[in-house]
Amino acid sequence: MSESCTHLDQIQKVTPSAQGCEECLKMGDRWVHLRICLICGHVGCCDDSKNKHATKHFHATNHPMMQSFQPDETWIWFYIDEIALEPGEKLYNTDR
Repeated sequence: MSESCTHLDQIQKVTPSAQGCEECLKMGDRWVHLRICLICGHVGCCDDSKNKHATKHFHATNHPMMQSFQPDETWIWFYIDEIALEPGEKLYNTDR
């Protein structure tokens, strides 16, 4: 595990792609929690959800970080560095 993230400079202020997991909504499926990609705004379901769309998005795109898309959470997971950071603010547009 890395001591610090080497991808902080890639974070973008993004707009959510959907109000829930984009793929689950199309499939008519459910999720447990949501994550938002801080590169493109893709909203996917967490690894506790059966489809794990947020992680699948990382593997398909190599976009290295997701922020929690839950109302009271602001942490970010950095896939490549395998660390979590708590920025204290949402790094996406909150008009969802």
